[in-house]
Amino acid sequence: MQKVSFFLVLLVVSVVSLIVLFLVMFYVLPSSSTQTDWMDDMWSHMGGMMGGTGQVSNPYWGYFGILFVIVVGMVVVSVGCLAYFFLIPEIKPPTQITQNKTIQTSSNSSAYETVLRTLTKDERKILEVLEMHGGKYLQKYIRAESGLSRLKTHRILARFTERGMVTLKKSGNTNQVQIAEWLKKTKDNT
Repeated sequence: MQKVSFFLVLLVVSVVSLIVLFLVMFYVLPSSSTQTDWMDDMWSHMGGMMGGTGQVSNPYWGYFGILFVIVVGMVVVSVGCLAYFFLIPEIKPPTQITQNKTIQTSSNSSAYETVLRTLTKDERKILEVLEMHGGKYLQKYIRAESGLSRLKTHRILARFTERGMVTLKKSGNTNQVQIAEWLKKTKDNT
């Protein structure tokens, strides 16, 4: 919010200074008397041969033009920054949880049941097919019984292997899939 208030103040200051600049340019400078110098005399004697009117503009107009461009630039930057801060949400860094949360499991739940709760529907299908066949089955039959594609079955079994839930052994054109002992034993003990 500090950035927004800074650009809001910058916008207000630049708009006020733009208004003051306009007032000075149109009311104060034209009424001030200008001194004639040799350039004015030269232009008046030439009679406007070079397309001039014979009058020299106030030399301060150039400075006010530069100030005008600077103040308009400040207004544009202020409006752009305010639009940016209001339209684009701020990305906040993730907050770290300082409390240690323990997961409570019932005493009668096994590792198999706990793992089963964390799996997706397709992963559960594959694990249930393996369970129906005693924890050991060929990958092509797992695919057929689960109703999943070959690629989906392969990817799920690869994830299971990475997690240590199953082991794969090459068996001809397919793999022999076996549930890991830690998962199988805890399932059988309950």
